[in-house]
Amino acid sequence: MNADHQEGFLWGGRFEGGPTEAMFALSVSTQFDWRLADLDITASKAHAHALAKAGLLKQVELERMEDALDSMLDDLAAGKLRPADTDEDVHGALERILIERVGDELGGRLRAGRSRNDQIATLIRIYLRQQIRVLSQEILDVVDALKGQSEKHFGAIMPGRTHMQPAQPVLLSHSLLAHAWPLLRDVSRLRDLDARLAESPYGSAALAGTSLGLDPVYVATQLGFENSVANSIDGTSSRDLTAEAAWVLAQVGVDLSRLSEDIIFWVTPEFGFAKLDDRWSTGSSIMPQKKNPDVAELARGKAGRLIGNLTGLLSTLKGLPLAYDRDLQEDKEPVFDGIDQLKILLPAITGLVSTLTFDTERMEQAAPRGFSLATDVADHLVRQGIPFARAHDIAGLTVKYCESKNIELSDLTPQDLRQIADELDDSVLEVLNIQGSVASRNGRGGTAPEAVKAQLAELSEVVANHAQWALSPLKLAIGA
Repeated sequence: MNADHQEGFLWGGRFEGGPTEAMFALSVSTQFDWRLADLDITASKAHAHALAKAGLLKQVELERMEDALDSMLDDLAAGKLRPADTDEDVHGALERILIERVGDELGGRLRAGRSRNDQIATLIRIYLRQQIRVLSQEILDVVDALKGQSEKHFGAIMPGRTHMQPAQPVLLSHSLLAHAWPLLRDVSRLRDLDARLAESPYGSAALAGTSLGLDPVYVATQLGFENSVANSIDGTSSRDLTAEAAWVLAQVGVDLSRLSEDIIFWVTPEFGFAKLDDRWSTGSSIMPQKKNPDVAELARGKAGRLIGNLTGLLSTLKGLPLAYDRDLQEDKEPVFDGIDQLKILLPAITGLVSTLTFDTERMEQAAPRGFSLATDVADHLVRQGIPFARAHDIAGLTVKYCESKNIELSDLTPQDLRQIADELDDSVLEVLNIQGSVASRNGRGGTAPEAVKAQLAELSEVVANHAQWALSPLKLAIGA
């Protein structure tokens, strides 16, 4: 490598030689940023058009440049284009390859008016905008699996729990949909993020913009952005949007982990509410009887990994001064890893949920246990005109009486009621059944069949709206 032009590097001139082997090993990033190569080439095409628009490339030069870049895209897709061991990063590698194909005179013109700083800030935004659409589709697949099970088992009643203790009977459908709504909010968060990602840093150059008359808004439009950034320093040095992406990925992981935790409980023999499909479980190397919920357990583990990615990225960003600092090389791997992990996990969760076999009879038998109808006793007394504070005490006394007799609320007789409280009469026995308990909670958001039916219709509308966005590709207009 000579001082004037170091092969695979985008800097030189003032240096008498290249970096040491140890320095290069620390600095090189092609092992993870090469995944951005297609976007780098596409952005280079847009930049070439901006150079031509500014009179810095002749039409014939633009055509030669674009032909070479198109051939590089073709070779990349065919697996024929790879970085060399001497390339420092994806940007240097691709410029080296371009110069090899069109020569120093033309290839060396492409870098005018741009820097690796605005290049990478732009590429990561395009990449995230593409990937969050893919992830959103896979999140919606999980929601569809939850919705499908909810419809299949509509009307089945199960124990609802708070603090992992029996609380009130609920529909299985209502419980499953309680896991669907957070995932839909995650898609909403990704859509919100996309709106903030839709500003292009291209044209910010290294720090202060460019004096070559290039049009950042033109390039932004070429690359499918809504606008260009308002501040070149902010555009090149801020990674809050990358951190926001890492947060949403972590939140998806947390929501999948909570769903997985419920499934892990449900498939234990003690609960016995569901069974795992053989295709979505594994066995033990020593215990022949085992059928393990590995997908759900790995989901819990992935959630920790995604949270770690977010924490590490925020720690990197927290003390950086303006503007670009090399610390920002550490911004990509956390989100790359988060995206990769969710691409593996989400289809597995969809398979796990969609193939669960529920024992609805066992669920219904368990629903009234643990005095889960105690609130219905209190509500019944309120309807009789008794203040809730007193009704709550009476219901508590009723539970205490049942515990002393080792019976359930549904086992109470009229004679039992007269021993508990004067306010209790035979009419309270009418509410001591799980079907009536569930049906009585018929307000919006409640667990009554009519409310859950309305909830399913509402959820379907939200899913359809999100799917329309997730399936819409970014609109590139290179050369338009």
